[in-house]
Amino acid sequence: MRTFISFVRDAIDNVTAGSLRYHIWMGFLTFLMLLGAYAYTIQLREGLIVTGMYDYASWGIYISNFTFLVGVAAAALMLVLPTYVFRDTDFVRAVLFGEGMAVAALVMCLAFVIVDMGGPARLWHMIPVIGIFNWPRSMLTWDVIVLNGYLFINLTIPFYILWNHYQGRKPNPKVYLPGVVLSLFWAVGIHLVTAFLYAGLPARPFWNSSLLGPRFLASAFAAGPALMILILSIIRRTTPYTITESTINKLSLVVTGAAQVNLIMLVSEMFKEFYWPTEHSKSAIYLFFGLDGHNALVPWMWTSLAMTGLATLILTVPQLRQRKPILYLCSVLLFIGIWIEKGMGLIVPGFVPEPWGRIFTEYSPTWVEWVITIGIWALGAWVFTILAKVAVGVEVRYQSLQK
Repeated sequence: MRTFISFVRDAIDNVTAGSLRYHIWMGFLTFLMLLGAYAYTIQLREGLIVTGMYDYASWGIYISNFTFLVGVAAAALMLVLPTYVFRDTDFVRAVLFGEGMAVAALVMCLAFVIVDMGGPARLWHMIPVIGIFNWPRSMLTWDVIVLNGYLFINLTIPFYILWNHYQGRKPNPKVYLPGVVLSLFWAVGIHLVTAFLYAGLPARPFWNSSLLGPRFLASAFAAGPALMILILSIIRRTTPYTITESTINKLSLVVTGAAQVNLIMLVSEMFKEFYWPTEHSKSAIYLFFGLDGHNALVPWMWTSLAMTGLATLILTVPQLRQRKPILYLCSVLLFIGIWIEKGMGLIVPGFVPEPWGRIFTEYSPTWVEWVITIGIWALGAWVFTILAKVAVGVEVRYQSLQK
C-alpha cells in the first residue's frame, strides 16, 4: 500500500512539475476545454437547435470526429503487435505512448457520443437493465461494449507494466500477454463494428458497401501511426526519454503501406460510383462535384484528396520518406486529409441528399459545434499529455535502475 501511495504521489509530482513551455501548453489546453464547456452549456440550455443538425441530417461533426477517432484508437495495434508478439525491440520504447494515444482517443470518442446525444441524461439508455439497451440487435450497443472494453484493456496493461517498472521489476509476460492478444483482436473489432454500424443501414446507399470495413482499417493504420510519428518526435525533443531513429523509420513504413492501400480502396469506390452512376450515386456526386447547386462539401473533399494523394506519393519514395522534415509534413497532411475524408466526407453525404435524392438543406456545423469539438480535442490532448508525462517519469527512473 505504501508503494502504491508513493507511486501516486510521484505521478502527481511528475504531472505538476515541468518547464515553462509545458505549463503554457497545459494552460492553453485548459483554456480550450473551458471554452468547449461554455459552448456545451449553451447546447444543454437551448438544445440541439443550436447545432447545424436537423431531422434529415441527425449526425454531423460530432459523429464525424467519433468515427475518425475510433480509428486512431485502433491504430495502437500497429505498435502493440510488433512489441509484444514479434518482440521487436525498436517498438518497445514507443508502445506505452501508443496505448496512451488509444486511451486519449477513446475518451474523446465517448465525449463526442455524449455531446451528440444532446445531454448526459440520455446516456441512461446505454446502461443495460436501467435503460433500453437493445442488445444484441442494435449495432450502437455493440459499439458501446467494444469501446469500453478496449478502454479497459488499454488502461490496465500499461498500468501493470508501469507499476512493475516503478518497483524496478520486470513485468511477468504470463500476466499481461493474454490481455495483449485480446487487445489485438479487440482493436480490429472496434473499427469493424463502427463500420458495420453504417454499412448495416440499407436506406443509406452511400455507406452500404462491403468495402467500408477494410477502408476503415486501412485509413486508421495510416492516420494513427502518422500522429504517433509526430508525437514521438516531440517526446524526443522535449524529454530525456530516448526514441530511436529506427522506431520512427519503421512507423513511417507502416504509414506508407496503409496510405497506399487506403488510396487504392478510395479509387475503387470512386470508380464504382462514377463509371455508371445510378440514383444511389447522388451522395458521391454531391460530395465531389455538388448537386442541384449545393456544394458545401466539394472544397473539403478535394482538399482531402490533394493532401492524402500528395502525402502518399511523397512517402512512397524512400529517399524523401527518410528526410525527417518531409516525413513530419507528410504525416500532418495525411492526418488532416484522412480526418476530412473519414469525418465530414463520410458522415454528411450519408444524409445529404435525402434517400429520395433531393436536397432541402445542407448540413454545416455552427460555431457551438466547432467550439465544443475543439474543446473535446483539447481534452484528448490534455489526457494524453498527463499519461505520457507519467510514463516518461517512470520509464526514465526504470532505465536508471537498470544501469
